[in-house]
Amino acid sequence: MKTLVNILKALVAVVVALVLATVAINAYCILGTRDQVHTIAQVQDEGTHADAILVLGASVLPDGTPSDILADRLEVAADLYLAGAAPVIIASGDNRDSHYNESDAMKRYLESLGVPSDAIAVDHAGYDTYGSVYRACYTYGADSMLIVTQAYHLYRALMIADMLGAQSTGVASDKGAYDNQKQYSLRDVVARDKDFFQALLKVK
Repeated sequence: MKTLVNILKALVAVVVALVLATVAINAYCILGTRDQVHTIAQVQDEGTHADAILVLGASVLPDGTPSDILADRLEVAADLYLAGAAPVIIASGDNRDSHYNESDAMKRYLESLGVPSDAIAVDHAGYDTYGSVYRACYTYGADSMLIVTQAYHLYRALMIADMLGAQSTGVASDKGAYDNQKQYSLRDVVARDKDFFQALLKVK
């Protein structure tokens, strides 16, 4: 009986420690990066210029067109490029399946918005947020970047960039309400823990 009680106490202690760690990391993530979240107007007014605009991938529809959440990201990235905020856009998306290709769909959509093909770097290995930011820093050599995604996602991406040593500014691409937003936000709470430790260890 005592052994069972001790096991339960240990499990409770582990759960409490995990909850406290999650709260601490999320506070560090949000409080440490919220001043880096800007609008396009602020970027223009401040004359912000970066090595690259990193636009993070999201779902592509079966017909190859971007979902609403991704289209909004791409439109903001195109606006920043056309305003002269950076010389290149890194379109980082998931392309691990021969029947699913985010990054090429992102490039096509950016081209339709007036971004020249040679100003788009297509990152086919943007499988997750950490990987996209890591590759922007170490594969594409961006020491400074404008990161484009929705606000709930920006804090995590900015935290990663900061921990990897890149100068980063986030530009929120929220243009309205999205389906499953609560699910996305809750998932990001947990993902911040994972990416914090990956960035801390600089996992390749």
